[in-house]
Amino acid sequence: MQISSRLTVRLATVAAVAALALTGCTTASQDTPPGSTASAGADASFDPTTVAKDDALIALLPAALKSKSTIDVGSDTSYEPAEFLDKDGQTPIGYDVDIAKAIAATLGKKADVHTADFSSILPKLGTVYDLGISSFTINPERSKAVNFVSYFNAGVLWAVQKGNPKGITMDNLCGKKVGVQTGTVEEDPDVKDRSAKCVAAGKPAITVVSLKNQTDVTTRLVGGTIDAMSADSPIIKNALAKTNGQLETLGDVYDSAQQGIAIAKSDTELAGVIEKVMNKLITDGSYTKILTKWNNVEGALPKAVLNPTAG
Repeated sequence: MQISSRLTVRLATVAAVAALALTGCTTASQDTPPGSTASAGADASFDPTTVAKDDALIALLPAALKSKSTIDVGSDTSYEPAEFLDKDGQTPIGYDVDIAKAIAATLGKKADVHTADFSSILPKLGTVYDLGISSFTINPERSKAVNFVSYFNAGVLWAVQKGNPKGITMDNLCGKKVGVQTGTVEEDPDVKDRSAKCVAAGKPAITVVSLKNQTDVTTRLVGGTIDAMSADSPIIKNALAKTNGQLETLGDVYDSAQQGIAIAKSDTELAGVIEKVMNKLITDGSYTKILTKWNNVEGALPKAVLNPTAG
């Protein structure tokens, strides 16, 4: 999830993209451990692969993609309910995965969703992946390095143990242990900046517990070894549902921002097609069915936009 980033992009494109991926947000939440279930809602039976293909949109595809039977998608599958692994520990599922499948079906193809480290996806667009669909917050720095098609809106939200036994508030975080997923904007700049303000005020810094998987962050909060955690709003809400009443939210959602499907900066032709495909899925109702299936209709956008203004 994005808060305004303060990094200055001074590196070559690939290096810049890698750095930007680390400063942004995945929509981080839970890896689903084996044996757990998807957070499906009323439209759990909706199959995005059944979306009808659109020959007019297929005709607009770049030549290199027309000859492929699949669309390769990079995704950090540790971020339930957006993208995570099913009970078998191998199959990617989630609303981002279903959106990838619906895009591919519209273009007469199959989505091949590859599990990848969040920070590695953007640098590999155009070479390894055709698309990056992994809850990427659209911010100015990333937008300099890749094309984005907006498709979802999320904010930052915090959680503590049920009943808030440690009396945590958004105003007394100095000296506390706060868990975040590595590479998210919750880690940097949000919690990092909050900690700097603590130090500037003569108070102890926030101890930032940065972990690769959001599941581990959630587990530590349930166990009480950290005092609070911060993640994208859909991830926190999902964590509350999956921990059987052991957690509760702290404060309200803030810094809502659009997330985008990422396409290589040089691939403007494909970016334009993806914008058209997403708007078709929004218009025909497939998009709403997907978000309803995963209990995240509140994040829906009325229109997909290619390279929207990033704040």
